[in-house]
Amino acid sequence: MIPRTSPELMAVARGDRPADLVFTNARVVNVFTRSIEQTNVAVFGGRVSGVSHHKIDAKQHINLDGRYLAPGLIDAHMHVESTMMMPRHFVSVASPHGTTGVVFDPHEIANVLGMPGIRFLMDASKNLPMNTLFTASSCVPSSAFETSGASLHADDLAPLFDDDRVVALAEMMNFPGVFLGDQAVLSRVKLGLERALVDGHCPGLTGASLGAYVAAGIGSDHECTTAQEAQEKLALGMQIFIREGSAARNIEALVSAVTPENASRFCFCTDDRHPGDLHRQGHIDHAIRKAVWCGLDPITALAMGSLHAADHYRLPDLGAIAPGRQADLIVFDDLFDIRPTSVYFRGEHIAEHGKMLNRLDDADYDLDDSIARGSVRIDPSFNAESLRIEAQADSDLIRVIKADPHQLITGEQHMRPTIAGGHLVADPSRDMLKIAVIARHGASSGVGLGFVTGFGFTGGALASTVGHDAHNLAVVGSNDQDMTIAVRTLQESGGGQCVVVSGEVKALLPLPIAGLISDQDAPSVIAQQDALLAGVREIGCPMEDPFMPLSFLPLPVIPKLKLTDLGLVDVEQQRIVPLYVNENDGPKPTA
Repeated sequence: MIPRTSPELMAVARGDRPADLVFTNARVVNVFTRSIEQTNVAVFGGRVSGVSHHKIDAKQHINLDGRYLAPGLIDAHMHVESTMMMPRHFVSVASPHGTTGVVFDPHEIANVLGMPGIRFLMDASKNLPMNTLFTASSCVPSSAFETSGASLHADDLAPLFDDDRVVALAEMMNFPGVFLGDQAVLSRVKLGLERALVDGHCPGLTGASLGAYVAAGIGSDHECTTAQEAQEKLALGMQIFIREGSAARNIEALVSAVTPENASRFCFCTDDRHPGDLHRQGHIDHAIRKAVWCGLDPITALAMGSLHAADHYRLPDLGAIAPGRQADLIVFDDLFDIRPTSVYFRGEHIAEHGKMLNRLDDADYDLDDSIARGSVRIDPSFNAESLRIEAQADSDLIRVIKADPHQLITGEQHMRPTIAGGHLVADPSRDMLKIAVIARHGASSGVGLGFVTGFGFTGGALASTVGHDAHNLAVVGSNDQDMTIAVRTLQESGGGQCVVVSGEVKALLPLPIAGLISDQDAPSVIAQQDALLAGVREIGCPMEDPFMPLSFLPLPVIPKLKLTDLGLVDVEQQRIVPLYVNENDGPKPTA
């Protein structure tokens, strides 16, 4: 791509030499003025060389016949590992939906493999037809209440900022460490502020604690679940990323907080998006459509999906159709139902009607992935007895995690246990299933045990080596035998997700790259996930995709009750809590 200061670009912009390409009769979405302009757009050397109502000389002319032309879309924050695809396969699915830029936080693979994992994903993202940017993972591990495969400190992260693709310190999830003044945590924040900026993660934080968090210099948040929460953070100067992923879907709750006066302080992100959802529903284009359906002005929605993210990350080359900016463009027909028909990256036509025009062939991809394999190392002594929970006589109430299929926040419910043979057992008749989180990085033999409600199936087990953020192995089931088989299945496959019923593996999605990512192409991963979810329906689980909420039940930085390999974690109190409770301790018991 030609530099912005190239004399050749200046010559084309002046009209002294022809452009490479000109779009004529276009309805151009101007995200600066929030208007539609019937005009022509010229491209030279991968950049916009001019926007004019006058005729522009060019080697190629494309008559849009009044169709809309808008800047390419940018996801302000996501984990590519959650797509379960390598970056090139993610691009093959996301690009046809109009995504031309994405900010990856590789902290999922970092929690498994540390700095080599981050470097691996950064290497895998080179030379793709997308602006693949990165943030330096700030919380590896996310907290002291889990055992991860690696630990990264400020000195470890500092060299990442020498790569110009690294645009920020990634989401600072240890928000208590920030507002309580933990020096190790603040040293990472200081690094981010000195080298770039710092993104945040502070679900439900309010009042003086939120003020202290913002005072440290943290500039964004993607964890808002109510308009009131977004407005409080917005008023303190935070950039709000409205998240619409596969697990957390916040547009309906937050879009009312966007006004003409504050819209520039909002972006879109997906955070975690599964491959089938990407393929069938879309990416940031899906978020924009949904926001418009919820009443948001479509031009504002497009600006939130492009310019606002570019501005937040100080990327003046991206996010708009203007002279000198990258020619990352989408063409579509309906302003109130935005579905890209053509996508251009740096002036190159890369996708048309939902399909890539050039395959990202494996033959052109030379990357050694051996460092990322063999990451599932369960303690050899693990067996069905490792899942047993002895009954105690001094209490008749237990803490139960209350899962929500559409939010990362969980509840705490107190229920009477079911006892068989002196042990606590799952009781599907009350939607109370057993859950275990098993250390899988070879550094610990820990097994956290508890119960969960919300999954709703009556027999079998679901297991996953995707367990945010330490990515230990999480398994939920109706009986210890199926749960044990599920654990062993994932160990033997090098990671993944599976469904087990009556001792039989009904479906398996292998994820041999760090236990998080497939080594297959996008159609294969989508087909395997479809088969996995068919297995879920076979066991009667009412959740559309229970693996997404399952993967977040071990995350000890989002309220309220979670389970890690170290035990049950009360996130709000920041402490490990026992399974048993007293009659007068908290919510009323259920039957």
